[in-house]
Amino acid sequence: MRAWKGNTGGGNIGQRGLIMLFNVFGLKPLYAVLIFVVPFYMLFARKGYLAIYHYFRQHFGFSAWKSFWKTYQNHFIFGQVILDRFAVFAGRKVFEVEIIGNEHYERLVNGEKGFIIAGSHVGNFEIGGYLLHSEKKRINALIYAGETAEVQKNRSKILSNNNINLIPVLNDMSHFFAVNAALQNGEIVSMPCDRNHGSAKSVECNFLNGKADFPIGAFALAASFDVEVLAIFAIKISAKKYKVFVVPICPRITRINTNKIISENSCNSWTKKEQIANLAKSYVKELENIVKQYPEQWFNFYEFWKN
Repeated sequence: MRAWKGNTGGGNIGQRGLIMLFNVFGLKPLYAVLIFVVPFYMLFARKGYLAIYHYFRQHFGFSAWKSFWKTYQNHFIFGQVILDRFAVFAGRKVFEVEIIGNEHYERLVNGEKGFIIAGSHVGNFEIGGYLLHSEKKRINALIYAGETAEVQKNRSKILSNNNINLIPVLNDMSHFFAVNAALQNGEIVSMPCDRNHGSAKSVECNFLNGKADFPIGAFALAASFDVEVLAIFAIKISAKKYKVFVVPICPRITRINTNKIISENSCNSWTKKEQIANLAKSYVKELENIVKQYPEQWFNFYEFWKN
């Protein structure tokens, strides 16, 4: 069983109290508390701790001691990322944002078609929605529907002011129709693309010296609606700074089952299945590039790789 449960801990009361603490103490004193909280969490949330330890040990080849230290750093930064989110909930405007590749975003925002933003659990993808604004096109963000009422309330309050509509993923599949309608209306759809929870709709990719299954939902939508895909990574650089990388996802991968390299201009000759698989693999390549630069900001706390 995977250790990740998909919601923020603390419950409604604890999360409401955390927001109140920000109004009294600010951000940095709460960062200091993490020094004592993280070891406790690593001890009792052992599945998540071991998954990250294996990530450093097996996929980066670090020594046992270095893997342990990197695992501590990973948990500490993750705690900061969560605190940053609640700092925004509390109305704190303390973060500086540097955007790399914003021209790709502006080009698509000013175009007629909608497009897809491929997110991931690297860095602090959600805070990008709190810090960035979209006036020309509405962003429709797929979110996990099992979050606490406190998180959902604060998300909706802040994101609605940024022209972002939240679409919860529900068992009745109503989110599927909402996403289709958004793309048909020339709007933006944002969704995570790095977690596959047993779905048959996935593709196996080489990723950090191993093989893992990645969901193809976003890329199937892109192929069906003939829209482009941007990967966005919001990386924490310091206590008050985030760097956002905007990367176009192009199917520049070798045609499946052949050794022939196909240029981007010949993508129209691919079948829909090839387009989907190649978009997915291109995304995974960009994800791998960013994770290699910021390995401590990988926040998938379960055994991600196959075997």
